[in-house]
Order: sequence, then C-alpha cells, then structure tokens
Amino acid sequence: MSSSEQMQWFAMRATYRRGMQIKELLDKQGISNFIPMRYEMQEKNGRKRRILVPVIRDLIFVRAVQSELQWVKDRNPYLQYMIDVRNGQKIIVPDEQMRQFIAVAGTYDEHLIFFSPDEVNLRKGMKVRIIGGDFKGYEGIFIKVKGARDRRVVISLQGIIAMAMATLSPDLVEVIKE
Repeated sequence: MSSSEQMQWFAMRATYRRGMQIKELLDKQGISNFIPMRYEMQEKNGRKRRILVPVIRDLIFVRAVQSELQWVKDRNPYLQYMIDVRNGQKIIVPDEQMRQFIAVAGTYDEHLIFFSPDEVNLRKGMKVRIIGGDFKGYEGIFIKVKGARDRRVVISLQGIIAMAMATLSPDLVEVIKE
C-alpha cells in the first residue's frame, strides 16, 4: 500500500453467483465489505423457511485501497470492478453515503424496497433530511415509489442501487433547500 492511497468503497460484481464466496474470502483477509441482504420465504421439501439472500445477485461493496483490492482481484477472476458507463471510471461510493446505506440496508427491515436506478426517477422528488427516529441525520430523496401507497425517502448509490425506506411520519422529515 503506498502512502498516497486511501481507503475507498468500490462497487464490484462477483460473477457466477459467487458473491457470498467472495465475501467469505474478504472477511478472512480482514477486508471490509458489504452485500445488501433481505429476508425471503423459500420452500424446500414442502417446508417454508425464512432465509437471508442478497438483494442484487453478484453485487458486493469492498472498502480497501486500490493496490490491496487489485492484489485480491488478480487472484479471483470472479471479482470485477463496476464501471460507470458515462466516464469509464471504476465506481467508488463516498464513505458517508456508504455509511448511511449500510446503516439502513443492514437492518434487513422487511419494509425496505430495493430498486435498480432506472426504476426510480429521483429528479421528481425533493431532497430531504430525516430529523428524528433511528435514521436521524440521513439524507435522501422523498418520492412516490412503485410498490408503496405513500411517499418514501429513497437513498441512492450512484446508479448502482436505490433503496426506499419504511414509511416515515412527515414530522420526521425536513426539506433541504438547495
């Protein structure tokens, strides 16, 4: 690791459904990572079970310095950088944005609704800050989302994934003036 490198959150793909395998490998090496998960009911041999599954297959966020991640990537051909199609650069998520995303997605709350970026039009909403409750201080876009009767606060990560939080009381949300 060179002294000029800094820890960053890289958006990555673990191809061929190897996300959990890559996560285990990164955990063993002490490299921070996060896979957004949710509970799902699955039936096996006539019995229903509630199991934790990735929200988006193959998506994994890895916090590392570039050289360390490249070393891991060189030894694992199934781990690939996600590239921003607009500029051809690796997608790096800012620490604060990732911290908020993990804090919300890491609750495995069944009221969270996940979307691909093209499923929600964030331009139609207004930027808000949550001023009370468990997610006080978090920011997002307040919009009507598919699959919900009311407006929700949506936290979005740079064209990778968007997440609508549980319904919030209007008195817990304040509009951020641009």
